[in-house]
Amino acid sequence: MKERFVMVWVTVPNEEEGERIAKILVAEQLAACVNLIPHVRSFFIWDNTFCEEKEALLILKTKASLFHDVETRVRELHSYEVPEIIATPIEMGSTKYLEWVSENTKQKEGNA
Repeated sequence: MKERFVMVWVTVPNEEEGERIAKILVAEQLAACVNLIPHVRSFFIWDNTFCEEKEALLILKTKASLFHDVETRVRELHSYEVPEIIATPIEMGSTKYLEWVSENTKQKEGNA
């Protein structure tokens, strides 16, 4: 399979926002699957202030070619000024699972 896939990581302020974003991304076929992991603690600097927040984490499985569409849509839906939206390449995976991801995500315009 020559198609490339990624896992996209998105932190959200709470489970409710995460669930809303996850459902939209799957319904719009921007992600084949989204895992919502509650009770994540994040530590970071924001506006020169040390912050510790309780968040939730979304892990999306999608085509690499859809990353920029996913990023744009998450920015539209997310409440954070600068949401974490990062992708990790999927180097290996079950052929059947990756075929399922491919079948359950939209075709990027211009792709056959």
